[in-house]
Amino acid sequence: MDIILRTTKQIGDSIKRIRRQRNLTQEVLGQKIHARQATISKLEAGEPATQLRILMDTLAALDLELVIQPRSKVSPDEIEDSF
Repeated sequence: MDIILRTTKQIGDSIKRIRRQRNLTQEVLGQKIHARQATISKLEAGEPATQLRILMDTLAALDLELVIQPRSKVSPDEIEDSF
């Protein structure tokens, strides 16, 4: 299932939801990518200063990938409703 994400908060919320679905703690996910638990917490909070490497390593650890495509016409309200 594709999930449309347009903000750092939406990215963080999605990562958090998927991490929990996979029964992983922030600490365990951090260990998988050689990062501190606090780093995972910041990523899930949508802090915009998160390094791209951390995001990509986290996606790989959760067996996810980033797909770039033309922006859809879905409204921000419709996107927020999916969270």
